[in-house]
Amino acid sequence: MTKKYHIKLILRVKAKVKKLILILTGRVKHLKKGIKLKNVWYGNQYGGFYVYPDLLNENSIIYSFGIGQDISFDTAIIKNHNCQVFGFDPTPKSINWIKSQNASTKFTFLDLGISDRSGLFDFFLPKNSDHVSGSITVQDNINVNEKITVKMKCISDIMRQLEHTHIDILKMDIEGAEYAVIENILDSNVSIDQILVEFHDRFVENGTFKTQQIIKHLNDKGYEIFAISDSFEEISFINGNKIIAG
Repeated sequence: MTKKYHIKLILRVKAKVKKLILILTGRVKHLKKGIKLKNVWYGNQYGGFYVYPDLLNENSIIYSFGIGQDISFDTAIIKNHNCQVFGFDPTPKSINWIKSQNASTKFTFLDLGISDRSGLFDFFLPKNSDHVSGSITVQDNINVNEKITVKMKCISDIMRQLEHTHIDILKMDIEGAEYAVIENILDSNVSIDQILVEFHDRFVENGTFKTQQIIKHLNDKGYEIFAISDSFEEISFINGNKIIAG
C-alpha cells in the first residue's frame, strides 16, 4: 500500500469518527432530511455539495458564492449539465487565482460578494495568511485589524444585473455571512429551486441556534433538507413546491 493510500484511509477514519461524535453528542440533531430525493455529490471533498440533478439541463442557471481557490463544484455542474455557472468572490486571493485558471466558457466570474444589502463593505481577511477566505462577518477565523473594502450586492440586485428571473441552484460558502443573506433571500421571494449552504455555526456566537432558526425560516418558505454531508456542514435544500409541481 502506498503512503497516499494510507493518508486517505486515515482521513476517512477521522471523518467517520467525527461524524459519530457529532451524532452521539446530539450537536447535529437539528439537521434532519425533510424529503427523500436522489442526490449526487458534485465537486471534491473540500468544495463539493449534494445536488438533486434531475431538475438541471443546459438552460439552468447556477449561482456559486464563495469560490476561494476551488471550482470543482462548478466544473462538475458544467460537465454534467452543460449549463451556465456564475461564480462570485470578492477575496483578493480568489480573484487572482481565477485569472490563472483555464475555466470553461460556461463559467463566468464576478469579483463581488453577496450580502443582505448592496454597497461597499469592510471585508476582514483571515487570521492565517496561508488561508484564502475572508468575511464581512466578525467570526473566529478573521483578523479584525486586517480589512479591505469590497463590493457586495443583495440577491435581487445581482439577478437584476445579470437579467435573471430564476435560479436553479444557489450555492453559498460565505464564512458566517449566510444567516443574514438567507433571511434576505427568503424575504425577497426570488425564485430558486435549490439552496446549497455551508453553515459556519462553529465560527459564530450562538451558531447552532442561528442555524436552527434559519432552517425553520427555510421550512416555512417551502424548502426542505434533502441531503447532508458527512461533516454536517454542507446542507442541501430544495423547494418542495417544485417537486410537487414536477
